[in-house]
Amino acid sequence: MTLAPDPSELLGLGRSIAEEVAQGLEEALAGDVRATTITSKSTGTDLVTEMDTWAERLITDRILAARPDDSIVGEEGADVAGTSGVSWCVDPIDGTVNFVHGLPGFCVSIAAQWQGETVAAVVVSPLHRDTYTATAGGGAHRNDEPIRCSEPAGLGRAVVGTGFGYRPERRRRQAEVVTEVIPHIADIRRFGAAAVDLCLVASGRLDGYWEVGLNPWDHAAGALIAVEAGALCSGLNGEPPSASFVLAAPPSIWTELRDLLAGAGAADL
Repeated sequence: MTLAPDPSELLGLGRSIAEEVAQGLEEALAGDVRATTITSKSTGTDLVTEMDTWAERLITDRILAARPDDSIVGEEGADVAGTSGVSWCVDPIDGTVNFVHGLPGFCVSIAAQWQGETVAAVVVSPLHRDTYTATAGGGAHRNDEPIRCSEPAGLGRAVVGTGFGYRPERRRRQAEVVTEVIPHIADIRRFGAAAVDLCLVASGRLDGYWEVGLNPWDHAAGALIAVEAGALCSGLNGEPPSASFVLAAPPSIWTELRDLLAGAGAADL
């Protein structure tokens, strides 16, 4: 029987790789990122750069050099089948549009999973100078200091983040949902990277976050960090986070925010 891995060891590996990639991305911003090759994927607003592919290749190479029997899946096409039971879920640059424009809301996100459950996670936001980490049952940290989600006085005092998809019709519907939600909360923020948003909930900087249409690499690391910081993170009806829905918020407002979003049709996209 294969023994379960040590989450702290997986985190150490993932963190060292994520920080190396983050440094490379920050150095790239010293030049003209928009002069590099930029293409699109699902729509014209779904960007991918040379640095996305460079970062994913470096992450894959580093993981396999240290753990050749692990599996890897990444946003830019990495798909390595392993035999160890450990798999890595990688977003080399979450928030590529922010990266291209030199905006701070982009990050490197790496999650290590054991038999399908995330056990170690790291999200590095270079321009924020923030490294978020968590292990299952070991708590969440920002720059090695423990973090906890917020305790807002009520939903009316909550600042909540969200994101928008790439298909024009979905974006239009998501904007309509925002108009239904915003009268009932303090304000809305849209930073442009799901992993960063989930970490902002973990650190209490956001009081909640929701989005539809995320891929596993978008939320795998950030969801564990949020949960280990005391937040609830799931689908709209308590199921695991998925492309259908991701909602993260402190327990004190989670149900009320869920009901508000359901009433606004946030999942009907």
